[in-house]
Amino acid sequence: MFKLRRKAFTLLEVTFVIVIIGILSAVAIPKLAATADDAEITSAINTVASVRNAIAVERQKRILRGDFTPINDLAQVTGTNEFIFDVFNVDNLGNRNPVLEYPLRACESGTARGCWMEIAGPLYRYRFPHNTTNVDFNITNNRFDCIATVSDEDCDLLTR
Repeated sequence: MFKLRRKAFTLLEVTFVIVIIGILSAVAIPKLAATADDAEITSAINTVASVRNAIAVERQKRILRGDFTPINDLAQVTGTNEFIFDVFNVDNLGNRNPVLEYPLRACESGTARGCWMEIAGPLYRYRFPHNTTNVDFNITNNRFDCIATVSDEDCDLLTR
């Protein structure tokens, strides 16, 4: 005779939906966390490639001008450690050309992860985001080379 119209979900339906959402989030959240670390490492790989390319271009520009001053430092304009990969060392005309169009912000603290810092002169360090591993890079013979401190795998990861 009369049909009952439901205007709400039953407790069983709500519980079922909550369980499904919990299972999906348990699978998705760890994958998203790993994606953030992978993105930071990919950014570091691109930074290494960009710095290497910038050094090669600057070296060629200097040679074309007859300037054989070696590139041995990616100094900072301000003299502070706020930015890294700011400008090249002075050429024979007194110029300090930029390394990257937008220099990177250096690590702010000793415990920061997933960032770059200048150790001393031509020695630069990248701190991996997911562990306590550091990878050092040195500028020698106009090249930005990785120095294997713990294992070659870390160097290979950033210089592929």
